[in-house]
Amino acid sequence: MIRRPRMAAAGLAVGLLAATVLGRPERVEAQLAYQTGQNVSPAYEGWIANDDGSRTMVFGYMNRNWSEELDVAVGDENFFSPGPADRGQPTHFRPRRNRFVFMVTVPADFDEELVWTLTTQGQTEHAYGSFGIDQVLDNIVIASETGALGVGASNAAIRANQTPMITVDGGDEYSVRVGQPVELAVRMEDDGLAAAYENWSARQQAAAARAADREAPPALSRGQLRPPTRITVQKIVWHHVAWFLYRSEGEGTPTFDPPQVKTWEDTRTGSNSPWAPLWPRSPIPEDGIWRATVTFDQPGTYILRARADDGALYFDEDVTIVVSAIASQ
Repeated sequence: MIRRPRMAAAGLAVGLLAATVLGRPERVEAQLAYQTGQNVSPAYEGWIANDDGSRTMVFGYMNRNWSEELDVAVGDENFFSPGPADRGQPTHFRPRRNRFVFMVTVPADFDEELVWTLTTQGQTEHAYGSFGIDQVLDNIVIASETGALGVGASNAAIRANQTPMITVDGGDEYSVRVGQPVELAVRMEDDGLAAAYENWSARQQAAAARAADREAPPALSRGQLRPPTRITVQKIVWHHVAWFLYRSEGEGTPTFDPPQVKTWEDTRTGSNSPWAPLWPRSPIPEDGIWRATVTFDQPGTYILRARADDGALYFDEDVTIVVSAIASQ
């Protein structure tokens, strides 16, 4: 296992609350927020029935760190059983809760428990996949679990929402050298994209009008000013595309320009995350193509994942980038 923290700042942030019980002051541990040093727990999210009789099992994970990202190669510390050890699971684990990360399709006659075993920071945990009736997934469940809906919320428009689709221009394989930028372009197709662009254009025009009036103070939208309505995770519904590292055979760190929207549940204000309060929403390109560049600081083979997200449902596509060392002078 290759374990490399992405941030040097270690730390355990511990909030302590002082309480008085029967006249005696006591220290009560109120909150634990670990930056590094914690393990990753695999998670079974549920299953989807397919038209041909096969079934798709969906997995995710919880990285208990807020900063440290771990890498675990497929092998003795990251494997599935029974059957092939490699079922397309990630080898790079981003911080905190990552839901509905990957899918494993099994044939109609598969009636065993599919187990994902993951060892990180010296701790081994398992996710057990089965076909319980209470574990069936559909779009409403997924949208609710990711925070786009309140529990039990549904209407005709929500039920009609379709998963966005994307196409990566330029193919799915690249060969570059260390430090050489790779241009990435993604086209999204979605049933609500046109309306989202009109919304974006109107907001941009309103912002420009406010900026033209020197007397006008900065304004926040009603959605930004509205207090949270749920105690569970709450996501801002908005179309966007984001790239992230999914698997790697190398020691490098990808650098994206512009910085990508978070695809994990970062609830901290200002964290460029749709789960964060006051997230300003990323621009929707007029031509429908999201562009970014990525560079690598070390040689290796890297699988990057592009995620098209309409705020409630999302769709992923992968590209493989082989990075060679800089030629000697």
